[in-house]
Amino acid sequence: MEANIINEKLTVLSKTLLKLRNVEEIKAFLEDLLTKSEQVSISSRLQIADMLNSGVPYSQIQRETGASSATVAKVSDNLKYGKDGFKTALERLNKSR
Repeated sequence: MEANIINEKLTVLSKTLLKLRNVEEIKAFLEDLLTKSEQVSISSRLQIADMLNSGVPYSQIQRETGASSATVAKVSDNLKYGKDGFKTALERLNKSR
């Protein structure tokens, strides 16, 4: 898919999420939108990012989450070289805990 089409679709998805009012509405939307496998995968990536951000070693993350080394490495790369989406989300999540 062309980059500008992907960007447009992500913009629509992002605006949709912003329109939802609370955790229950967002959760219901995500349950309707994503397969169970996608829900697990996305939730797992956030958990992996949080663990990496906390300094947990790769091997422990793999053991505790069941994620492959490739998934842990990909999340790590996104934390280091991505657009700071994980960092922003984790900072805000940790402030609200």
